[in-house]
Amino acid sequence: MQLSQKHFTYLMVFAMLLWGGGWSALKILTYELDMDIIIFWRFFLMSISFIPILYFFNKPLTLDKHALKYVAASSVLNVAFMVSSFFGVKYGLAGAGSVIITTFSPIMTFIFVAFLFRKKLHNQQYFGLFLGVVGGYILLELNDLSLFFHSANIYFLLCATIWAGVTILSQHSQKYIHPIHYSFYISLVATFSTLLYAKDAKLLSVFTQGWEFWVAMIYLAVFGQTIATTIFFVASGKLGSEKTSSFMFLVPVFALLSAWVVLDEPMQLHIIIGGAVSMVAVYFINKRV
Repeated sequence: MQLSQKHFTYLMVFAMLLWGGGWSALKILTYELDMDIIIFWRFFLMSISFIPILYFFNKPLTLDKHALKYVAASSVLNVAFMVSSFFGVKYGLAGAGSVIITTFSPIMTFIFVAFLFRKKLHNQQYFGLFLGVVGGYILLELNDLSLFFHSANIYFLLCATIWAGVTILSQHSQKYIHPIHYSFYISLVATFSTLLYAKDAKLLSVFTQGWEFWVAMIYLAVFGQTIATTIFFVASGKLGSEKTSSFMFLVPVFALLSAWVVLDEPMQLHIIIGGAVSMVAVYFINKRV
C-alpha cells in the first residue's frame, strides 16, 4: 500500500512523540543502575532492533573506507552524547534537557558549518543567531553563572554541541552509505566499545530490575531511537528534508508534556520562554532567502 503525504505527516508526528518521550525514559533509568551498564544495554538493544528493519529494506550491507571514518567518528560522538545526557538527566530535569538540546543543536550546527565552510550569512540568519543568544541566556539562566556551572545545564549544552557534530557527519556520510545502514553500524560499534568499557561492571544486573526499568529501557532503545529514526529517514525522502526537519519543533513540546505526566516535573517558565525564543531563532536561521 502506497502511503500519502498525509500519512507520512501523521507518522512524523508519531516519531517526534517517541523522541520526546525518550527523555523521561532515560530519567527513569538513571534511578536504577550505573551509567556504563545503561549505555551498553541501550546500544545493544538498539542494534538488535535494527535487524528486522534491515530485512525490510533488503539492501546489502556495505562499508567502504570512506563510510568507515564517518561511522567511527559518529560512534564516538554518540557514546559521548549518551554519557553527557545521562548525567544531565540524572542531575537535572528531563524536560529542560530536551528543550535545551533540541533547540541548541541546530543553532550550534549552523555556527559550525558557517565557521568551518566559510558560509556567508544573510541578515535574517544574523537575526536568528541573535535570538539564539537571547534564548540561550534565558534557558541556561546565565544571569547567575554560579547556578549554571553547578547545574545540569552544562551537560545539556555539551550534548547540543556534540549532536551538532553528529549532524554534520551524518549529512556528509550519505554520499557513501545508506542512512539506515549508517545508524545500524554506529549502534554496533558503540555496543562493542561500551562493552569493553563496562566489561567489569555488573552487566547482568539488569535482569534483577522490575518492569518499570524494562519498559523505559525498551522504549528508549527501540521506540525512542530505532523506530523513530527509521520513520524520520523514510519520511524525509517523501516529504523533503526542509519539511521533515520542521517537525523537530514538536520534540520539546512532547518531551515537556511527557516529563510532566510521567515524572511529575514542573513546567518551568524560563524553559518555556527560552525554548520558544530559541525555536524562532532556528526558524530564521533555516528560512530560505
